[in-house]
Amino acid sequence: MRELLLEIWTSVRRNKLRTFLTGFSVAWGIFMLVILLGSGNGLKNGVLSNFGNYATNSITISGGWTSKAYAGYNKWRSIDLKNRDLEILVNEFPEVDDVAAKAWYRGSTATYLDRFADISLRGSLPKIQQIEGVEIVKGRFINQADIHNYRKVIVIDEALERILFRGDNPLGKPVKIHNNIYRVAGVYRGDAQQRNSMGYIPLTTGQLIFKANDPVVDNAIITVHGLDTDAQMEAFEQRIRKRLAAEHHYDPEDQSALWIRNTMEQYKSMMIVFGGINLFVWIIGLGTLLAGIVGVSNIMLVTVTERTSEFGIRKALGAKPVSIIRLILTESVMITAMFGYIGMVLGVAVMEAVNYVINQTPAQTGNFGGSIFLNPTLDLGVAVSATVVLVIAGLIAGYVPAYRAAQLKTIDALRYNK
Repeated sequence: MRELLLEIWTSVRRNKLRTFLTGFSVAWGIFMLVILLGSGNGLKNGVLSNFGNYATNSITISGGWTSKAYAGYNKWRSIDLKNRDLEILVNEFPEVDDVAAKAWYRGSTATYLDRFADISLRGSLPKIQQIEGVEIVKGRFINQADIHNYRKVIVIDEALERILFRGDNPLGKPVKIHNNIYRVAGVYRGDAQQRNSMGYIPLTTGQLIFKANDPVVDNAIITVHGLDTDAQMEAFEQRIRKRLAAEHHYDPEDQSALWIRNTMEQYKSMMIVFGGINLFVWIIGLGTLLAGIVGVSNIMLVTVTERTSEFGIRKALGAKPVSIIRLILTESVMITAMFGYIGMVLGVAVMEAVNYVINQTPAQTGNFGGSIFLNPTLDLGVAVSATVVLVIAGLIAGYVPAYRAAQLKTIDALRYNK
């Protein structure tokens, strides 16, 4: 084996340009495949990350403005969702798993001791944590007891915690907002891009304090099941519009009276788009890989042709045909494997460098921050499989001409190219 490797090394040193061209075609094919697939994954991960931890089977319903007069009611009426609408959604629609709601209240200043910071309040139901993927780092989120008992508790983000408490334990501490005292129930991981902090308070508490005479919700959010087709989804939305139209006395065909944002449809559309992008990237990547295979095949064909006379000498000295074939195939495997590994490592290194730069960019951080490119990594098995394919191609490319040369008569091989 040592002698075989020494012979291969001697051949490589004697034909540096040929070896480089063979290796470059292999390395370039693997490198481009890794870059293309990694970039496709980065684009997909970036766009899908904009969903954050948001439930992809959720539908958000918001009141709008009527654009038509209906049943004696004038147009341009504001449609405000109420707590009654939440009960309708969860009790009358079997497709609904959970229902949550949120209401925005005007911004103010949060004060603790002599420290203060801007904050906006969001009245919420407990299910918001699961639907929006709110990550609690200390304490807890709003619970059902807070809702029933109209508790003045608040869940703040990490930014507000740093400003007001400066390393102290915030849980149970009083925070003054709008002349009301709230006890800190928990701390959640916030959005680094958001200028002002946002605090979650029980929806019932917010309605009592800010809208006691007209307890409304800005958004009703439901999670659903069993809506697998576009037709089922469309029919479900129409049923919601018709039922809430009867509740609020507006034309069921008035699209502006009720706004429905379907995260399921958006997610499915994104997956279809990225399925197409992934297919396109694979076609381009495999085309590049095929070019590498053709390059290996052509160069190995030339290599064996140039060395036919050498094989004749080996046969004259007693070498068996199988030894000649083994020499060519081993050389082919070593070159393709080595340069394929180099291309794979370089491709992975470039993707990791890009990933590092993205992670160091402030605009890309945060739990709910927008991004179009994120984590452009690739399954290592794909790159290894591509390298194996090239190695096999090198074997086939080297075997056919090597077999022919090994089967030549010694005298014919010695006269070859002369």
